[in-house]
Amino acid sequence: MRMIKARLRAARAVWRGWSRWRRVATAAVLGLAVLLVPVASAALALRLQYAGEPSAEARTRGRDAVWLGHAWVDGRKGEADVAGLAQLLAGTGVRDLYVHAGPLEHDGSLDPARYPQARTFVENVHRTLPRLRVQAWLGDVVAPEKDGLHLDRPDVRDRITASSGQVLAQGFDGVHFDMEPVHSGSDGFLALLDQVHAVTAARGVPLSAAAPQIDPLPGLHAAGLAFSGHAKWWSQAYFAQVARRVDQIALMSYDTSMQLESLYGGYVAQQTTLALEVTPPGVDLLMGLPAYWDDTFSHRGSAETVSAAVRGARLSLSRNAPGRQAFGLALYVDFTATPEHWAAYRRGWGA
Repeated sequence: MRMIKARLRAARAVWRGWSRWRRVATAAVLGLAVLLVPVASAALALRLQYAGEPSAEARTRGRDAVWLGHAWVDGRKGEADVAGLAQLLAGTGVRDLYVHAGPLEHDGSLDPARYPQARTFVENVHRTLPRLRVQAWLGDVVAPEKDGLHLDRPDVRDRITASSGQVLAQGFDGVHFDMEPVHSGSDGFLALLDQVHAVTAARGVPLSAAAPQIDPLPGLHAAGLAFSGHAKWWSQAYFAQVARRVDQIALMSYDTSMQLESLYGGYVAQQTTLALEVTPPGVDLLMGLPAYWDDTFSHRGSAETVSAAVRGARLSLSRNAPGRQAFGLALYVDFTATPEHWAAYRRGWGA
């Protein structure tokens, strides 16, 4: 103990002997190191997630999906476009089309004027691509973070349920919800899923939901909401609650702020692992692919590539659930996807 005290006294003497500038510079370097070490450790962990080679069996299970824009149901696209879509999807594992039929009004209702050609489109797809299911993509911004849907209100949930029945009456093969931002722990969203799932199950069609990313670190969703006011993540436990109430859950694994492709791929691998751990075996888990370009802090186009997302998902599937069939990839979105995006999806995940 005396030796330790002597060393501390010697260290303090050395510190006092330094100039003020040197003490300030040293403190700054040490403070920066304290900040950078966790960041570097996290980056290294993600890079390790991206290491290795995926199994040859980690390929499409024929349960993939693609989000389609509103032009398919408002009259801008017709039968010739459906024929082109059939050529584009030939030989892929795409089974579900999430076709934008909304948005919902803030009270949960849906104006039929938003989808005048929906029935014609669905009939064209059924005739041209009989193995595909066409799900109506419904969504809106969500309160309290946005001026939108109040999912805690039963009357709003009732109108959304009625809107879901409304699109199913147009011939759609299912309902796909993308409501953002739903806060982790929202009881209103869970109640809505229970309510609508009863409707879709009675008709023998799927209910699916797009989901935000899962906490990379426990409790991050709460910290992010407290500091920024934005619900970026869900807890893994809440993701599990949602997954138990749907037939498909599509994790939106993009807009991650990752600045390097290897880190983004490792992040997708991590997200896939977290989702696989809590998604029931009979529920399709789909990982989203960023088939679009942007160059912002939240989405670095050179980092968030389709190739990296496919490889990250395959690595996690190989390590954690190689025999799982209820798994797929979902491309977002058709009107920004380039031939290179589709080629990367086919090359990495091909039939």
